[in-house]
Amino acid sequence: MSPLSRVLVAASAAATLTLALSACVPEPEPGAEPTPTASTSSSSAAPAETSAASPTPSATPTTAAPASCDEIYSDAMRATLEEQNPPLNDPGVTLLSTEQAPLLELLDAVPTLRCSWGTPSERGLATNVSIVDAAQATTIRDTLTSTGFGCEDSGDATVCRIEQRGVSLDDVPYERGEVQALRGDVWVSTSWINFDPEGYTEDILATVAE
Repeated sequence: MSPLSRVLVAASAAATLTLALSACVPEPEPGAEPTPTASTSSSSAAPAETSAASPTPSATPTTAAPASCDEIYSDAMRATLEEQNPPLNDPGVTLLSTEQAPLLELLDAVPTLRCSWGTPSERGLATNVSIVDAAQATTIRDTLTSTGFGCEDSGDATVCRIEQRGVSLDDVPYERGEVQALRGDVWVSTSWINFDPEGYTEDILATVAE
């Protein structure tokens, strides 16, 4: 890479990570469209269309939103999170669970529980567990497929992921991304930076649906 190219890449990455230090990741400007590089568990696989066999929420949601973050994790996942990146719900963490403008608007209109892990730093995550109807679920799917998420079926749920990787001016690599999942009328939206616990979203889906 030429010196000029390296300066441009480093400057872009530094701008993102510097803001992340204050509250995990920068909040998007209203209406701004993110430009992350999509990836799935198999690196650069092309985004997959949501399976036609995926469950469709009923017109009127029948599931109640969880009352507290204590209700959305299995005992094993809760222990892992408390060990690897406490605390739960630090008031200084302002990380949003998505950077997609249509999804942010939707989050304001549906029953939602927010949970975060970590301190205001370069490592943490934020999750919203929301209840949506069929039309809202369609909006979510359309937004994810049109913005480069890679989607796949996981049991009776659809899980979509997108990631970015970069290097700061200090040559420190970082990773950030989103995981969006739908199961029936339950929508789990998570944004993370340098902390993406294995099986995190799947654990929430299984626990909330019990």
